[in-house]
Amino acid sequence: MIHIARCESTFRHTLADGSVLRGRVDNDDTGVMQINKRYHEETARSMNLNLYDIYHNMAYARYLYETQGTRPWNASAPCWSNALAMNN
Repeated sequence: MIHIARCESTFRHTLADGSVLRGRVDNDDTGVMQINKRYHEETARSMNLNLYDIYHNMAYARYLYETQGTRPWNASAPCWSNALAMNN
């Protein structure tokens, strides 16, 4: 997941002004793991997770990884897939 976070947000959850990082391509992508609120906010809330909180953002990313693997981050796979392959 560290390689995915590097590619998705360069390890940033917030910007210099303190606001939570949002996606450049899709403004609903949120935080360090760029979790898309449009698709995941309702489930995150049902798990008592707030995607604007860095720890909750990472906890939800772990949930996604455990249930779907890396599929939710396939759009950035050209950036991180080689790094993952070298670790296997």
